[in-house]
Amino acid sequence: MSQHKSLQGASGLVVKRNVLKRFERVDLLRKRGQWKAGDRVAGLRKTKPDV
Repeated sequence: MSQHKSLQGASGLVVKRNVLKRFERVDLLRKRGQWKAGDRVAGLRKTKPDV
């Protein structure tokens, strides 16, 4: 039985995600200087992934 194309693993095409996880958003905001230690992690500002 063959596997559907959408279920293929890492060996298939790598698609750029347009939604970041919370820890990725915090790292990105920290690099930009918009978040510092002690700030809340809930209710983070919207961010777009780096290109």
